[in-house]
Amino acid sequence: MADIEDILRVERIETDIYRGGAFESHLQRTFGGQVAGQSLVSATRTVGDEFAVHSLHGYFLRPGNPDIPAVFLVDRVRDGRSFATRRVTGIQNGEAIFTMSASFHVTSDHGIEHQDRMPPAPNPDELPDRADDLSVEEQAVLREWTNFDIRVVPAEQMITNEYFAAQQRVWFRYRHPLPDDQTIHVCTLAYMSDMTLLGSSRVPHPDVTPQVASLDHAMWFLRPFRADEWLLYDQTSPSAGGGRALTQGRIFDRAGRMVAAVTQEGLTRLGRTMPADQHARQER
Repeated sequence: MADIEDILRVERIETDIYRGGAFESHLQRTFGGQVAGQSLVSATRTVGDEFAVHSLHGYFLRPGNPDIPAVFLVDRVRDGRSFATRRVTGIQNGEAIFTMSASFHVTSDHGIEHQDRMPPAPNPDELPDRADDLSVEEQAVLREWTNFDIRVVPAEQMITNEYFAAQQRVWFRYRHPLPDDQTIHVCTLAYMSDMTLLGSSRVPHPDVTPQVASLDHAMWFLRPFRADEWLLYDQTSPSAGGGRALTQGRIFDRAGRMVAAVTQEGLTRLGRTMPADQHARQER
């Protein structure tokens, strides 16, 4: 698998037009996190250094082809004193495959502060490397994510909330040191955030294998962090029905700081099948 720095290195081909690289893949469709990460890098290239992204909202419109580059068109919707807004459209073969709105905020603002407490979880070093315990289907996604260390907290080691319909916790990190540039860490987390989240919707249905795909994705970046250090992804799926599942995630660093929040809706349709590599990519 390509290094995340290579994946996120977009090429400027004209004012507000960028091109992301295509990388060898075992998947039939481009991983959604790759499209989101490249879109965010493209948007970030068009704002000043005094701004940092604080939220993004994206929609997966068509499956991407991993064998060809995607072009990203950035629309400068607003440039204010405190906030800037960008709209990005990812295109392949003349068709939009992804659209994102991203909002940037000056880093000098201050205000009230509070956060939820980090839920209890075993030390990630005490959990087996996910590469050591994978199903046959999951081997496909492992080949895509060899640079990421992903460790799912076993259900018997979780303290759960009886009012939540579905819960899952995952420790994850990028395996190799990254530069200190916070933009790299933010865009890496945008890539990582599409990992495992939709799988939380399957926790109450372990014997069901629906057709799955990410439909939309929203993130809020709350505090600085490093994506090459352990992060706890606390996931829930509050509702599933009508062939779709809503999933939510809160991301904490090991110090207990809540660094990001994620919401994603995904397709969870019954009665149709899809290739095993796509099951593995989307579910876990």
